[in-house]
Formats: sequence, C-alpha cells, structure tokens
Amino acid sequence: MTWVFAILIVALIGVVAVAATGRGGAMAETFDDRPDSRVQADGPLTSQDLRRVRFSTAFRGYRMSEVDALLDRLAAERDAAEIGDADRDEGVRREDGAG
Repeated sequence: MTWVFAILIVALIGVVAVAATGRGGAMAETFDDRPDSRVQADGPLTSQDLRRVRFSTAFRGYRMSEVDALLDRLAAERDAAEIGDADRDEGVRREDGAG
C-alpha cells in the first residue's frame, strides 16, 4: 500500500511540473472584473471628484478608513482653494469695474 501512495505522489509531482512549465496548454485569458476608480484624466480634479472616487478592496490592500480620511481632507482643501480662487477672481472683477 505504501508503494501505491509513493507512485501517486510522484505522478502528482510530475503533473504539477508539466503544468508549471506550460506544456499542458495555455491558461485562459484573465479579465479584470474590478471596477475602476474613475476620475477625469484631463484637467484639474475637483473636490467632488475626490468625494466620488472609490477604490476596490483587496486581501492585502490599504485600510479603507485611512484612504477615506485622506480623500476627505483633500476634498476639503480643494473646497477651500476653490473658494479662495473665486474670492480672488471676484476682487479682480471689482477692481476692473471700478476703474
């Protein structure tokens, strides 16, 4: 009985070796079925872009809470920058209109 198990183990190792070298045929083409984290490719990112982005999860990935906290912070900074830009632009328009 021991010989039978030994022969089966050697045969199994041989099958694994053949498969590992690719002689058993090509593997099927893989398809990425994860959703993309979609943000616009051109132009500046807005705070809404940062709020909408979602990353796919993985076994060994980032902590979602840390990524969400960073995205919230970046979105708040973008909001402040956009408000500052709008205030600055409004000030320039007032100066041009007064002169």
